[in-house]
Amino acid sequence: MSEKLPNIPISKPWMGEAEAEAASRAILSGWITQGPEVAAFEKEFADYVGAKHACAVSNCTTALHLALLAVGVKPEDEVITVSHSYIATANSIRYCGAVPVFVDIEPQTYNINPKLIAEAISDRTRAILVVHQIGMPCDLKAILEIARQHNLPVVEDAACAIGSEIHWNGIWEKIGKPHGDIACFSFHPRKVMSTGDGGMLTTSNPEWDRQFRLLRQHGMSVADTVRHGSKQVIFESYPILGYNYRITDIQAAVGREQLKRLPAIIERRRYLAQRYNEFLANIDGLKVPTEPDLARSNWQSYAVKLTDKYDQVQVMQEMLDQGLATRRGIMNTHREPAYQKEAWSCGIAPKNCNCEAGTCDRLVESEKAQDTVILLPLFHQMTEQDQDRIVQALQNLVVK
Repeated sequence: MSEKLPNIPISKPWMGEAEAEAASRAILSGWITQGPEVAAFEKEFADYVGAKHACAVSNCTTALHLALLAVGVKPEDEVITVSHSYIATANSIRYCGAVPVFVDIEPQTYNINPKLIAEAISDRTRAILVVHQIGMPCDLKAILEIARQHNLPVVEDAACAIGSEIHWNGIWEKIGKPHGDIACFSFHPRKVMSTGDGGMLTTSNPEWDRQFRLLRQHGMSVADTVRHGSKQVIFESYPILGYNYRITDIQAAVGREQLKRLPAIIERRRYLAQRYNEFLANIDGLKVPTEPDLARSNWQSYAVKLTDKYDQVQVMQEMLDQGLATRRGIMNTHREPAYQKEAWSCGIAPKNCNCEAGTCDRLVESEKAQDTVILLPLFHQMTEQDQDRIVQALQNLVVK
């Protein structure tokens, strides 16, 4: 009897003794919540992406919420974004009481189509929330040109895009500098670097950074570290309604070690993505992802599109039966049961739209991507032998 091959997961964080020792350092210090490790993590993260300010929070969803509040999004406002994203993108808009206006994507990159943004702008539009989907930078130059014409702030959902780059004014710059107004990152275990969970906001605006820091800790006027180190008694006040969106020093200590690993992680993922491209590009029935000339992905995920003659679920199930994990194309929020009750728009008057539950005439490419794309395993520790096995299995399924 042949030996059963090990299962290959969709993703796996790369951590080791350095992260364990960093967590231990924070634990043994006696300061385990937001404190000196968080401050150090913020500075090192800002230096890495080239941002003036970085503020750590509990996750990317809370980062998006704070970003939208900072740029002035209020109840009944509209925020232009994509349905083709994890539901947290739209949820952060609804947390503000605002309405997400969904714009379709480019089929090549799965990112927002800049050509469709202008027609979605109304007198209620207060911001544009773009997503660098699965690590692939969107066309920020085109988006910012439209935004500036209409005096609209741009928030970047860069949850998946740490280490991704765009060619900006003749040089390569990292997503998160930021090139819009605020960029938001995730440190969930499915992301390229992880702190277990966590998030970060970057901005060039010192007033917005001050707001993030106030709002993430219940609106408390005096930081814990300041009060703890003071030689005089200090009483804090709470001038505004805030939230408990803090990250811990334990997580931040781990994040500092992950930042050190990040260049190696991205180099390996780019190598593996190129290898996937070489093996899959000429297989009939598959379309490999496109990386625009002015973008460099961190390859947080590797997405292949199936032609119409293949059933997405069947291919995924047969891969799973062989111990190979996959995931479907990125979800569409407008198709989810919650958004059959929550407010949203596709950018045109309801009487002119044939939207029904689970489908929308204006989001055709978004729906097609969800229904035909599958994400293949990709992580730092994946071997060439692992990848060869995945490629062979997929090739056997789509050419048989």
